Amino acid sequence: QIHNICSDAEDILDGFELQNKRKQVVEASGSTWMKVRHFFSSSNPLAFRFKLAHQIKEIKDRLNKVAADGTGFGLVRMDVEPRLAVQRREFTHSHVDASSVIGRENDKEAIIKLLMESNPRGGGDKCMCVIPIVGIGGLGKTTLAKVVFNDKRIDEVFQLKIWVCVSNNFDIRQIIIKIINSAFLSASPPPGVAIPHQEDINHFDIEQLQIRLRHILDGQKFILVLDDIWNDDRTKWIELADMIKVGARESKIIVTTRSNSIASMMGTVPSYVLEGLSLENCLSLFVKCAFKDGEEEKYSNLVEIGKEIVKKCAGVPLAVRTLGKER
Repeated sequence: QIHNICSDAEDILDGFELQNKRKQVVEASGSTWMKVRHFFSSSNPLAFRFKLAHQIKEIKDRLNKVAADGTGFGLVRMDVEPRLAVQRREFTHSHVDASSVIGRENDKEAIIKLLMESNPRGGGDKCMCVIPIVGIGGLGKTTLAKVVFNDKRIDEVFQLKIWVCVSNNFDIRQIIIKIINSAFLSASPPPGVAIPHQEDINHFDIEQLQIRLRHILDGQKFILVLDDIWNDDRTKWIELADMIKVGARESKIIVTTRSNSIASMMGTVPSYVLEGLSLENCLSLFVKCAFKDGEEEKYSNLVEIGKEIVKKCAGVPLAVRTLGKER
């Protein structure tokens, strides 16, 4: 918690520095002042001070909460910021506009290569290949999983494609329901052909669900993405894994998580540690988000400012997109 709070405090300081740079640009732009103002859409100083004061108060309140929770050390140390952050990402989906993804081609090819390799033979969990993608929040783990999931080569190799966002609540029953629903849609007819009616399985008990799950996956070569895993309870993972091992031997599972320990617990191959984007790719992403096509050529001075801004983003695409899209 303390680490997260300090990171957020640093973000606030970076935001203050960014606001100061905006002010300098506005004052120094002369005749292009209106263009710069339109690009940055900076709020008035009074509103910015109010927002900054609110953010500082929030940081102080969170620090006070950590201090108060000290008496229950080990019981609630994950209950403040991480849980709130996870809830906002609960409903991730598999769709992605591949043209909007910059700098992840090599990562995509590396994951696809792992997916195409034969699974190790033998007993136990090793029969089922689990590939963990691990990295800090905002790096693009989910985005990488999406571009892999939607690659045409995956369609040619796997009979079923299943996407499940797990998030912080590793509820076996809900995960099974999501797997069944996603597998049903994956096996549906091509576009233009009516999709058959799917039975409502939300009222099924766990016994009915596990029977239906095993029936759907039995002998099928599938790829399953379990996105945004926070569960570190190995017992829960084994319970789920035992139910989905009925698929064909060459089935694959991709797991995305921020935790190295969770990646090690679930993975059957070494974790794929996602790194930040290069400065060049960060700038390309920033320009793509901040300007319309070709518009950056008209505002070369703003591109130079953008170079300084993306240096503060430490290669994190989410930070780059957020700053680039500010209006």
